[in-house]
Amino acid sequence: QAAKSARTIVITGIPDGLLHNDVMTDILMIHFQMSKNNGGDVEEVMYPTRRKGVAYVTFEDQEVVESVLRKDEHRLEDKRLSRYYLLKVTRYCENVSSFIIYLVVLPL
Repeated sequence: QAAKSARTIVITGIPDGLLHNDVMTDILMIHFQMSKNNGGDVEEVMYPTRRKGVAYVTFEDQEVVESVLRKDEHRLEDKRLSRYYLLKVTRYCENVSSFIIYLVVLPL
């Protein structure tokens, strides 16, 4: 499981409710497989998640994570979208995710 989290990134800024979830998952997978986005082989896209506009993308190779994170700007573009959307891409961190869930479930 630790190896999987090291190969996973968190995507925020996904336009919510514009397209069917399966279609958005497909668009995200294509985006992160493209070499112009510094992408590579995607193992899994988790979308939708409990948080609106958030997805988790797991790559087959951890080196792809580093490459994707180095890219300055991720523009989600597809003919099925009326315009492009800037995505925020961050490293997956179980501690941060657990902490966020803790704050949401049990406000301090």
